[in-house]
Amino acid sequence: MFNKIKILVAFSLLVAGVAGFYFLADKPTVVRVLAVLGGLVAAIGVLWTTPVGQRALEFVSEAAGEARKVVWPTRKETVQTTLVVFVLVVIMAAFLAVVDIGFAYMVKWLMGRGA
Repeated sequence: MFNKIKILVAFSLLVAGVAGFYFLADKPTVVRVLAVLGGLVAAIGVLWTTPVGQRALEFVSEAAGEARKVVWPTRKETVQTTLVVFVLVVIMAAFLAVVDIGFAYMVKWLMGRGA
């Protein structure tokens, strides 16, 4: 029961930070962003004291570790893949244009307005 209250408090802190962003509309942007960050940090701090929050933060930590293991493509691979995508888009556009013209011709012919 106490953990549910902590989760509700954490959510309320996050909402308060976002509300502070809009409430401080006449203040400089830095102050408004700090309000959101303050609410976020406070919410994470409270959430960290709950079992659910600890599992969530552990998940985020593991996800960041997995993201570091990603092997990114080289520039050459990226350019080649992009060119393949562009060529396939052009081919599909041409195919769909031919199909569209064919259907338009068939509809005109069926309606008796054909050439």
